Amino acid sequence: MAEKDQVKLLGIWASPFSRRVEMALKHKGIPYEYVEEILENKSPLLLALNPIHKKVPVLVHNGKTILESHVILEYIDETWPHNPILPQDPYERSKARFFAKLVDEQIMNVGFFSMAKADEKGREVLAEQARELIMYLEKELVGKDYFGGKTVGFLDFVAGSLIPFCLERGWEGIGLEVITEEKFPEFKKWVKNLEKVEIVKDCVPPREKHVEHMNYMAERVRSS
Repeated sequence: MAEKDQVKLLGIWASPFSRRVEMALKHKGIPYEYVEEILENKSPLLLALNPIHKKVPVLVHNGKTILESHVILEYIDETWPHNPILPQDPYERSKARFFAKLVDEQIMNVGFFSMAKADEKGREVLAEQARELIMYLEKELVGKDYFGGKTVGFLDFVAGSLIPFCLERGWEGIGLEVITEEKFPEFKKWVKNLEKVEIVKDCVPPREKHVEHMNYMAERVRSS
């Protein structure tokens, strides 16, 4: 990275969307300044940099503002091409983008937003819907250590930050087991592999505090 490069990341400790950006920056070895935002009291800087969505993550690179985690990850990969995070093959790259959208849109909606508003019976129905979606990831992981093969990358950061290190903690808080070793052996093996990667471990929120936070976030959804 050139000496003039200045990189700042606005995030929230429990946000999978800002955590995955941290994973990518650490993977690339890019020094950055981290600014912790507060969910209930967003800073004037955040509101100025992201006036449309008013959300983290926000990456500022040499005064330029980049928004939305998938866009930020691709920007990082194109700006600093060493240690690539997106697959080099166009077909594999298209699959990674497709599954990343599946994770952040469908699995997130079923596994968090709908789950938060459901009663106990409804949660069981939603849990089964989540399992059906996660099974696509299970099949994609067959014979691999990570989604990209032997090294972590784009889809590992996206799916890892959201499912095992976020949604599963929300499910833990309501006593719901969605992903079992018996039904999802490849997924469980992948999570264990992720937990051995230093840059990933550094970005995983502390479990107990995170479970409490996910309960709080679910309550916010219910009362909205």
